Amino acid sequence: MKSLKTSTLVLAMAGLPLAAQAELKPLEDNLMGNITGQAGVTIELETKVNIGEFRYTDEGSLAIRDIAIGGANRTDLFEEITDPAIRNMAFGTTSDLIDNIKIEIDIADDGDALINVWPLTAAPIDFGVSTGEWMLEGHTDTTLLANNFSMVGAVTKLGITVDTATDTLNLNTMFGISDLDVDIPFLALGIRDLKLTGDQYLENPGILTLGATVDMDIYNGTRANGGEALAADLNTFRADMTVGQVLVGGTSIGSLTIDNLAVENTAMRIYGH
Repeated sequence: MKSLKTSTLVLAMAGLPLAAQAELKPLEDNLMGNITGQAGVTIELETKVNIGEFRYTDEGSLAIRDIAIGGANRTDLFEEITDPAIRNMAFGTTSDLIDNIKIEIDIADDGDALINVWPLTAAPIDFGVSTGEWMLEGHTDTTLLANNFSMVGAVTKLGITVDTATDTLNLNTMFGISDLDVDIPFLALGIRDLKLTGDQYLENPGILTLGATVDMDIYNGTRANGGEALAADLNTFRADMTVGQVLVGGTSIGSLTIDNLAVENTAMRIYGH
């Protein structure tokens, strides 16, 4: 891990023997009121996750097998960026770990929680996700929904804010998918070389434009009949998307391009039934 900072907790523990030799006195209330936290907490992280199976069960089950989450482990991400110096800076070195991550956590004066995920270096945070079979399983029948799912890309911005005044979690992120492939056998459908980027990437491919913009609010909302529901409001989603090949029955029927896609003011309510 790169330049992991020494924990302030470790430093505090190191000072305990000295404190034990001194006389301890309780602080007056007015003095305690003047004690405030520092600028926040920074966490540097690298990780890789493997899950043998994820299963959601209602009356039947949805099972997703052989899930792997880590780094892209590729140096050819977003190949439309032609400047070799920029490409080497952004994707010249990579691994199967999600790394180059710095997480900053702050609590504002009004109690809001501010969580920002940044790259440690100037390079975006590359990622890779792959799975095996996606199965629908009943008591007597099964259906193979999807297989051979593989996605690589990069995150350039991730911000999470918990607003105490409105009890709302806001997600504000910019991410790009450089390559997504998947087979959907029950529809005889295949997707190859799907790319999702910022809405200016097709006109001007670069590090600053590779991220699609997502701004979303999540909170305890109200459904149509007046009951409680998990509310997810998509304030903004802006992207360009291309698909290299759409396969039907194993044969390509062409490619697809969507330029300047904008989805706004979209509300969703999720609840059990």
